[in-house]
Amino acid sequence: MPTPPPLRLVPVPSPELEQLGVDVIRGLAIDGPRAAKAGHPGTAMALAPLAHVLFTRILRHDPSGPDWPDRDRFILSNGHASILLYSMLYLTGYGLTIDDLAAFRSWGSRTPGHPEVHHTTGVEVTTGPLGQGVANGVGMGVAERWLRTHFSPELVDHHTYVIAGDGCLEEGISHEAASLAGHLGLGRLVYVYDDNHISIDGPTELALDDNAADRFTAYGWSVDDIGESANDLDALEAALLRARSDEDRPSLIILRSHIGYPSPHLTDSAKAHGDPFSDEEARLTKEILGLPVDTTFWVPDDVLDMYRSTIPRGRSMRAEWESRLEAWDGDRARWDAALRGHGLPGWESTLPAFTPADGPMATRKAIKACLDATADQLPGLLPGSADLTGNTGMALAGATPQSVEDPGGSLLHYGIREHAMGAVMTGMAMHGGIIPVGGTFFVFSDYMRGAVRVAALSEAHVIYSWTHDSVGLGPDGPTHQPIEQLAAVRAMPGLRVIRPADANETAQAWRIAVDSDGPTALILSRQDLPVLAETVDRAADGVARGAYVLSDPGDGAAEVVLIGTGSEVALCLDAARLLAEAGTRARVVSLPSWELFALQDDAYRDEVLPPGVPTLSVEAASTFGWERYADASVGIDHFGASAPGDVVLREFGFDPVHVAARATELLTRGD
Repeated sequence: MPTPPPLRLVPVPSPELEQLGVDVIRGLAIDGPRAAKAGHPGTAMALAPLAHVLFTRILRHDPSGPDWPDRDRFILSNGHASILLYSMLYLTGYGLTIDDLAAFRSWGSRTPGHPEVHHTTGVEVTTGPLGQGVANGVGMGVAERWLRTHFSPELVDHHTYVIAGDGCLEEGISHEAASLAGHLGLGRLVYVYDDNHISIDGPTELALDDNAADRFTAYGWSVDDIGESANDLDALEAALLRARSDEDRPSLIILRSHIGYPSPHLTDSAKAHGDPFSDEEARLTKEILGLPVDTTFWVPDDVLDMYRSTIPRGRSMRAEWESRLEAWDGDRARWDAALRGHGLPGWESTLPAFTPADGPMATRKAIKACLDATADQLPGLLPGSADLTGNTGMALAGATPQSVEDPGGSLLHYGIREHAMGAVMTGMAMHGGIIPVGGTFFVFSDYMRGAVRVAALSEAHVIYSWTHDSVGLGPDGPTHQPIEQLAAVRAMPGLRVIRPADANETAQAWRIAVDSDGPTALILSRQDLPVLAETVDRAADGVARGAYVLSDPGDGAAEVVLIGTGSEVALCLDAARLLAEAGTRARVVSLPSWELFALQDDAYRDEVLPPGVPTLSVEAASTFGWERYADASVGIDHFGASAPGDVVLREFGFDPVHVAARATELLTRGD
């Protein structure tokens, strides 16, 4: 179904009123940072005409129903210009007030220094780290096209608009994301590059000579350089409509703007980038704009009425969509489940179960078994990997790759673009309708870290399949063997980390990742691990609690507790048997998730790890942080080595004899 033409405001405002509206936005961009004594006024001032055109002439949005699924998405990738977005959200009726603008960047305000999703209504993604929003937009484009293909253009028919600055395009993540978007032929992506030639240090020419038009053309984008049109409302609209009409390629509009315009002394200056205006410069600029110089946050009634007339327009669009949804004869249960970002009711019954008779299985292979078994019950599932699809368990059975020819393909090849993969996944999750799952080797989670942090901050429902989780991966050696990564990802607030011990724990980790909100990192082994008899009946409850008892001595209370995660849990069981033969009673605890265990009450944690009983953690990774649960640790606080995985593990002390000896030493030390 073709996208309807834009609906202008009714009645169409006079040019004079529109210009006054633009100048009011510029006044707010001056006043917000001045009130906060911090902020970035210049970009917001320069882009006020663009924001006006987007929110009044182009975007299909309903401020009274901001979560309407078929709305256009808008991303301010250069999030330091947040006062621009907040001004538009106030003016068009998203619930912000003048008081909120006056509280810009203050404690507890709804207008923080950079846009934060879930914090401010109308903000689609959290931006600020430059380039993240560029990649988030690509994820939203993937999500829109995939849902339109799998469900119906009657339900999914919108665009994603992104404003990006010089800094966004300098960051490497934007190169990765733009290349992927061009390869996938993602139409319905409209980016505006604010080419203002200014960074905090000074002119961008200090460090940048790229030809953005040539670069994006080479990526396969449609490029429209509209030059000195930053103040021409009709030219801006025409360029946006041209870009909007391209169904086959992402579009980049290059706009030469002048930061701080029309300040008499700060236009085109670095000082306009990150510093509030002085009293004198604010007064002079407001005089040029024709705004009251002694009034801050000035918005006359006719300007506010003009912008608020977007509300009935948006309600009409949303009502039309709701009528189409009501008349749609597709599978409503699958649609609803996709929008929720979870599975169909009872989906967990399709999870595979494993027994020791199934033989050893790497947890990276177990996650593939889980995806294959449950995919049909997860309508929005879209796995992918950074060039390691088979290695990371993301090769979904029967799935065809996402491509220009197959926009409904349910497997996404990200290429060797880990950072973009992370941020694209966040964009898909924040768009809604998709459960993105992305895989790479655990050591390369470092390349993703910026995007993972934003996902955690955003509570984005994404799932990371990080495999080859220890020195057990073997001959690739220390460049590929993760050591400090477990401690690093555990330190990140809002990220649920699960390192399962075997295939059964992996199945339960998958269930938790799908059913829970927010991001989950699955830390999975390259090498085969035995399916433990103890997990068959205990994993379902135990993994959800973060830690649980796998085995206890049969002849009295435990004298020592061995805590294992992942591949080291089986090792702890073997060590416990050696200790038993030597007359020492040992309990074995599997602790797959610190975060989930921390959510349990004190009584349960004390039940699993009895106070006063010495504890030894066993994990093939840095020991950093284990002091919260263990009295001593068997770990690796140095880089790895190149050799077969079993040899490296043995040489670094991961064998039952050494673990039993360390437990005995701990008991002796306790005496």
